[in-house]
Amino acid sequence: MSATEILGIDNVMLAVGSLEEARRFYGERLGLPVKFEFPQAGILAFRLGPEEPALILRETAGIAPAPPRATPRVWLEVADARVAAAALAEAGIEPIGPAKEMRTGYYVEIADPWGNVIGFADYLHAPQMARRRGG
Repeated sequence: MSATEILGIDNVMLAVGSLEEARRFYGERLGLPVKFEFPQAGILAFRLGPEEPALILRETAGIAPAPPRATPRVWLEVADARVAAAALAEAGIEPIGPAKEMRTGYYVEIADPWGNVIGFADYLHAPQMARRRGG
């Protein structure tokens, strides 16, 4: 066993220009529930399903609205990316492009106001790799 053996994802952190605008985009438009917030530190975190890792947003001076960037790209698993794409469009969030097919299923990507790219991917072609759903 290596001292740097990866056990899983702890959290994902992205820089944003405004916590209030991030709350509207990620919370109200995407529907992610707030996990915790430390406004005095410029941090707002959203729950990503039932797992412990969160999407942590850090307000950073000088981050202006921007088009989609090449990196970072954070992908989240959904039941069906094509259905997610339609729901995102209905919420007024235009996908970067149409849902695309890949070996394991489909994916679609969006960008937040600061150019951070969030992908939604499914495992429709490889259900054995998908997370268990249900409650």
